[in-house]
Parts: sequence; C-alpha cells; structure tokens
Amino acid sequence: MSNNHTQLILGGVRSGKSAHALAIAEAIAAKRHCFIATAQAFDDEMTARIEQHQEDRGDRWETIETQTALADIIRTECHEDTVCLIDCLTLWLSNLMLQEVDITSAMDELFDATSEATGSLVFVSNEVGMGLVPETPLGRQFRDEHGRLNQRMAAICSRVEFITAGLPMVLKG
Repeated sequence: MSNNHTQLILGGVRSGKSAHALAIAEAIAAKRHCFIATAQAFDDEMTARIEQHQEDRGDRWETIETQTALADIIRTECHEDTVCLIDCLTLWLSNLMLQEVDITSAMDELFDATSEATGSLVFVSNEVGMGLVPETPLGRQFRDEHGRLNQRMAAICSRVEFITAGLPMVLKG
C-alpha cells in the first residue's frame, strides 16, 4: 500500500540526494517543517557536515535528532500541515545495528508509522548495493538489511527518485 504523502530519495554518497530532498520538502505547502536527523557527530568531519546541512536548511526548519526512535518521532511529529524530512535511513539502520536493536521489528514499526502518518514525509537513503561485495560479515549484513529497507520503503512511498550527479531519475510516481 502506498501513502500518497511519502517520497523516498535514493542515491550514492555526495550524489545530491539531501539537497534534492530539501528542495522537494520546501516546495510542499505546510505550516510546519520538521527535519529528523539520524546522524551522530563522532568526529570533526561529521560535525562540519551536520553544521553545513543545518545552514542549508535555515531557520524555517525545526530539527529533531534521533538515532533509533524514528517510528516514535514520526508518530508524534508528522501530522497534517507538517512536512517531515528524514535524513537519513542509512545512518538510522547503522545506529540500529551498532546498538543491537531488533532490526526487523524496528523496520516494521517504521513502515507502520509511515503508512499511518497524515503529514508529508520525505525520506533520504543511500543506495549501497551497487558496489563491491563487502569484505566482512557485518558489512554484508548491513548491505543486505539496507537493501531490504530500501525495497520495503519504496513499496509504501508514492514517489521514489534516484539521484546521481545531482540529477533525479524518477523510479516510481
């Protein structure tokens, strides 16, 4: 089942997916703009990336940070007249794995919350399955889980785009 207020923006690292998702979200008429961040600043480089994203968004956006409680945040924050930009599912999945959370249950909760949401949702996620096979079992598990996550999210989103070199390709919708 597809929620007609949901979009999934896929792409590789530095493909332009976050900028594209931001432009989409800002074009949605809503009283409230909520940015749901899943990144953690573990080093100076990541801190700089987060700060740049915050600067790009400007003051219009309310930021909510969560490492694993994405479904709960969607349920409490993403209501009618609200657009929620979730950046990104890749880091959310990584956080789940590092904290040894039940991934299947967390994904099920996320998909349920997404399907129930009355606000507009724009998800950002990396495409990690187009490269080399990861060398480690954990790397292969992450790639496999991430592939399942993207497939299931694409199935419930009304629009899916793939970004490469800053250019969007519509996959669905």
